[in-house]
Amino acid sequence: MKKPAKSLPDTNIIVRYLIADDSALHEKAKVFFDKVRHGEVRAVILESVVAECIYVLTKIYKVPKDRAAGSLIDLLRYKGIANDDQQELIRALTLFSDQGLDIVDCILCAKTAAGDHLFTFDADLQRLVRST
Repeated sequence: MKKPAKSLPDTNIIVRYLIADDSALHEKAKVFFDKVRHGEVRAVILESVVAECIYVLTKIYKVPKDRAAGSLIDLLRYKGIANDDQQELIRALTLFSDQGLDIVDCILCAKTAAGDHLFTFDADLQRLVRST
């Protein structure tokens, strides 16, 4: 039996939804994410998309780190989000908001907390992994 298909929203869809800088594209993204919020549509937000969203929101749109992370955390909590790594991504975004590390390091740290082993030369990242 084939599993129901999941949608894979890209960075552009998420940014248009969160920033609303183009009313037509925002409305299309809003219709999609309203369905995800209520569980009518299942979606997976890839960790690469989360990282790119953080980059675009903070570097291009100058959204403060805590607000960008908070918006993505809210999105990851929608009923229709079907990520197997949902809690890890939420943890990574929380670390990103609280720490001075970049989002990729925070994702690595969150994956390590879930039981994976981190291999890195980055002393700051090693300290963060030990402290979480």
